[in-house]
Amino acid sequence: MPGKLKDLLKRKLTKKELSIIPSSFDIVGNILIFSDFPKQLTKKEEIIGNEILKNYRQIKSVFKKTKKYSGKYRTPKLKLLAGENSKETIHKENNARLKLNVEKVYFSSRLSEERKRIFQQVKNNESVLVMFSGAAPYPIIISKNTGAREMIGIEINPIAHKYALENLKLNKIKNVKLMLGNVKREIPKLNKKFDRIIMPPPKDAGNFLNLALNKAKKNGIIHLYDFAEENKYEKISKNIEKECKKQNKKYRILNIVKCGQFSPRVYRVCVDFMVK
Repeated sequence: MPGKLKDLLKRKLTKKELSIIPSSFDIVGNILIFSDFPKQLTKKEEIIGNEILKNYRQIKSVFKKTKKYSGKYRTPKLKLLAGENSKETIHKENNARLKLNVEKVYFSSRLSEERKRIFQQVKNNESVLVMFSGAAPYPIIISKNTGAREMIGIEINPIAHKYALENLKLNKIKNVKLMLGNVKREIPKLNKKFDRIIMPPPKDAGNFLNLALNKAKKNGIIHLYDFAEENKYEKISKNIEKECKKQNKKYRILNIVKCGQFSPRVYRVCVDFMVK
């Protein structure tokens, strides 16, 4: 859409304004969100937003982030540029429908392919733990696309948890259990171990690695997300090594995958490793 957007706005903006049209945005359901919107285009926000609505009928609302992911629940602040002033939508992805409020729940539509990569690894009858499960995209997508036996998701944000419960009903899912609370308190209560553990939020997920290691079965797989510069993954690897040594566990790194750019030269990275 970025190139097309410039074509649509040729008669509405100057050449200088066209040159700084944002190329970074997310589409969640029927909502389009600009991540970085230049101050120089503030007076043209409504024109740009209305042009998008006119030409892309599936988009009902256009927002821009005024504050990026922050706070206890890592949620953004949004300003309406054009369209319906509703931040609630249903996002369709990987055979699932996910209802959420884009300002109250952490969710990245850009991770669609990454979620697919994960569920394609899940084997029949696996038990899966999802830490920081949000509105439950991972548990629901795994349930819809695999023969996993059970999924447990833990989320601290009560609004995200509310949507997650709605999403179980929306997708008619019976093999997912959702828990509201802090993973540090909830995980020790679980009297079981898991074949696979997913740690989706890249920010500070490594601080909870000790909890995941405690709940991984022998030959269980952990998917740990973090931020790193391209090809500079030593810090993540050392963190894994350090925690495994503490718990006297052996491990083997299976894969390191880039799954999205965070900033120039910095990427969201997933390390898949097996606990032996």
